[in-house]
Amino acid sequence: MRFRDRIVVLATLLPGLSGSVQGQAAPQDDLLKPYTGPSIKGVDPKTLTGKLVCGYQGWFSCEGDGSERGWNHWTRDRSKPFVPANAKIDLWPDVSELGPDERFATGLALADGSKAEVFSSYRPATVHRHFQWMRDYGIDGAFVQRFVADLKSPRELRHNNAVLLACREGANRHGRTYAVMYDLSGLRANRIMEVMNDWRALRTRMKLADDPAYLHHRGKPVVAVWGVGFGDKREYTVQECLRLVEFLKDDKEAGGCTVVLGVPSGWRESKADACPDPAVREIIRRADVVSPWTVGRYRKPEEAAAHAEKLWKPDLAWCRAAGLDYLPVVFPGFSWHNMHAGPLDQIPRLKGRFLWSQLVAARRADASMIYVAMFDEVDEATAIFKCANDVPTAEGAGFVTYEGLPSDFYLKLAGSGARLLRGEIPATDELPR
Repeated sequence: MRFRDRIVVLATLLPGLSGSVQGQAAPQDDLLKPYTGPSIKGVDPKTLTGKLVCGYQGWFSCEGDGSERGWNHWTRDRSKPFVPANAKIDLWPDVSELGPDERFATGLALADGSKAEVFSSYRPATVHRHFQWMRDYGIDGAFVQRFVADLKSPRELRHNNAVLLACREGANRHGRTYAVMYDLSGLRANRIMEVMNDWRALRTRMKLADDPAYLHHRGKPVVAVWGVGFGDKREYTVQECLRLVEFLKDDKEAGGCTVVLGVPSGWRESKADACPDPAVREIIRRADVVSPWTVGRYRKPEEAAAHAEKLWKPDLAWCRAAGLDYLPVVFPGFSWHNMHAGPLDQIPRLKGRFLWSQLVAARRADASMIYVAMFDEVDEATAIFKCANDVPTAEGAGFVTYEGLPSDFYLKLAGSGARLLRGEIPATDELPR
């Protein structure tokens, strides 16, 4: 069992983690302790209904941040310098509010010749700041991504745990809620037990279900599993997914969970991006919340509205008949230029009109909850947190911007989406002011 490994984390490299003392080493097991810090009342963590939540990747690291992961997710080759030819991201984060120890200089330059800087998700202060932004702009919380394929590596496990702890503290300190989302992408066959063991450790050692900020729904702690039923020839099987859902529901020690399943958009009819195996729907029936993936499934506001009519509305009817809840996914735009040499700005944001059209469509479809993909995803340019218009200009790399809009524009828009969801503002096609 991988949690027997003792991984040393220097407190000077992970400031703010509960249980670590400056100048002393904290073993890996010590990170998996219950939260004992302050907890501020804010959003109600007892239900997902009426909430707008974001996916939180938390996978960014920098050379010199103490994670020993290099420029992970900033560059195509994380072991090499962050220079234009190695850039992986398509959006550039706005780090102007971050402290000096939260900013890391890259090998790219801004128009004025200054070094372009990025952040590390390994720094708790930065993660806490992100949850503060959620509070400031009315976003209810986050599903913290936990990447299953990485958890066998002690170094990657350490990073995942550090990010989860920082999210836990950020949610408690800023009155937000959070839940774990396991991303099964890249998981090899016959390794589903690793997910079970990991959740058991989080549940029994960290006591996540007892944390004041941890999201509950239907009276039970929420855990999400993303990547069930996709038709892209994944190594793990439908039957392994069923075993995982049954474990999360029925295990005496770590079960009793409300299970959210991230599924393909064509799950109900086993079409398009979905696996044709009818057993997928049986897995879904064992879960509690269905969340179909929509990123890249439409490209314009009118296409988003058509998607809602064709899929979201009948999906919702099916789920209600089956006694399930439905969590539609919306996204602000998309670009995969630096990572895959595709066209820059493949799905334009249209100065917020694209995202707002989806939020309105979800409300008109009578959705009771919404998932925004993503809070911090700059690789695929789906982020809604503060990003820059003043981006590096260099041959060999190109970056999209917020089209001259303020860096907090999409945070404000997402907050308006939360109010729209709860019926506090009308569902109109015009952007909120």
